[in-house]
Amino acid sequence: MNQPTPAIVTQAGVKRLPRLALLLFCLAYVLPGFLGRSPWKRDDISTYGYMAELARGAADWWHPALGGMAPEVDALLPYWLGAWAIQLAPAWLSPDLATRLPFMGLLVLALVATWYGTYYLARSPLAQPVAFAFGGEAQPTDYARAIADGGLLAFIACLGLAQLAHETTPALTQLCFTALLFYAMAALPYRPFAPGLSAAVALLGLTLSGAPALGLFLGLGGTALYLLAPSAESSNKKWRASGLALMSLGCGLLARYLNLWHWRIDLPQADLAEWQSLGRLFLWFTWPAWPLALWTLWRWRRQIFNIRFTGLHLWLPIWFVTVASAATLTTSAADRSLLLALPALAALAAFALPTLSRSVSALIDWFTLIFFTGCALVIWVVWISMQTGFPAQPAGNVARLVPGFVHSFSLAPFLMALAASLVWAWLVKWRVGRHQAAIWKSVVLPAGGAALSWLLLMTLWLPLLDFARSYAPMVKVATSAIQQRPGCVATLGLNRGQIAALQFHGQLQLQTLDSRNNCRWLIADIDTASKRPDLTGGPEWQLRRSMGHPAERKDSIWLYERRLQPPPAPPAAVEKQG
Repeated sequence: MNQPTPAIVTQAGVKRLPRLALLLFCLAYVLPGFLGRSPWKRDDISTYGYMAELARGAADWWHPALGGMAPEVDALLPYWLGAWAIQLAPAWLSPDLATRLPFMGLLVLALVATWYGTYYLARSPLAQPVAFAFGGEAQPTDYARAIADGGLLAFIACLGLAQLAHETTPALTQLCFTALLFYAMAALPYRPFAPGLSAAVALLGLTLSGAPALGLFLGLGGTALYLLAPSAESSNKKWRASGLALMSLGCGLLARYLNLWHWRIDLPQADLAEWQSLGRLFLWFTWPAWPLALWTLWRWRRQIFNIRFTGLHLWLPIWFVTVASAATLTTSAADRSLLLALPALAALAAFALPTLSRSVSALIDWFTLIFFTGCALVIWVVWISMQTGFPAQPAGNVARLVPGFVHSFSLAPFLMALAASLVWAWLVKWRVGRHQAAIWKSVVLPAGGAALSWLLLMTLWLPLLDFARSYAPMVKVATSAIQQRPGCVATLGLNRGQIAALQFHGQLQLQTLDSRNNCRWLIADIDTASKRPDLTGGPEWQLRRSMGHPAERKDSIWLYERRLQPPPAPPAAVEKQG
């Protein structure tokens, strides 16, 4: 007998995840990574540089610039948000922390939008579980809530979300508005006003965040799927779909007017190494959502390929994942493009939960337990080695990879890491209990393990990561060789991150090297300076110091000092008398 849906769920299987526990879990994932660290290289610090230039009035709000260079991403809104935060922040709040506050809100909004988007997809009549002959099946609202809980946990569990979602870059704003658009299209058949307003905000946000083409494709494709969905009321379907299509086209025209529409197609080459790199990115970045999503496609295949079942609960996340995956394969920033697939991929993975057998659930639990417990142990062992010198090998590896780093003990991060580890132990004990029947139980350990590993990295390893991923050590060496009041400092060939770091960490007044400035000091990129004869052997500049990043040797700069007086001219040659 063929069931109309593969989901067979009892009312006991949709036990509600406690809201307080879910809220605390999300906060434990959001806060680490935003608090207590310096801006990291390269996108994180360079984005901050543009924000700081706008905040102090050194750049045009419609054309952000840093050191005379436009941003790599044709975006406006991310830089505006950071600049407004700097201007509105009180004096006691550091500017870099102020810029993170709106981005913390964007990540929270992405989590909320993912939950509600999955919830409304699960409310679809075609997504409901099988009705039992004598009752007892899951109620629609409770079932949708349980699926949404599973989708949110699967979203947090994705390994690729951790770092990019905690940086103040356009990638996070694009993620937030993609998730918001996903919610709007999922909820549009049920609520006209809030989803319509959310769609308008999301499309405008994607346009101003450097992804107008993505917003246009998602909007028009979602409009077509909405028209095909049988769950939408026919009387309201046309005007809602028309409004969505017009908003998508309008945002495309706005991007054209603001000169934000630039095609940056970078097709992968016929190179085995490049395709292997992309394959590894898809495997680890979307883990563990992608195996569950593939299981969903298999178990719900009749609803996908049967023309009578054009359910929005499957085709909408499939469309979002397809568009983001295509952008991943055709752009240079593959990881940032793939990031936008995670909300829909997590929703797609959530529909696998009511179809998993006990053996598959047990396999997920054991693999997750071994993997994340191993990651936590490695983090703790390395930290203990740096503190005590035992075992000696991990501390030796750190000293070799990051020379110059000196570790110190901090009580508050240690207590937070210890508490998180104890919570993980309790969560494992709870999960191995045989009395748990909720369908979201299979993604509790993956989400908890991902949150645990991220929190341990952002507490125990934060000083090490700050030293290795920040320009602060290199800038400290540069400023120590310059007098306390150097005036202007000329720059040559520096990238955006280096310029922003010198301004943020060194508080230097930078000017691009040309014939008009008379700066005493010059900081130049090593590759650019080595090709300039006036710097390698000229009479005007004298090389004072070469500075390399402690964790990346290739990221080096040279410090020059202008000679106060030109060297004496060589004596004239005495002509021999015949």
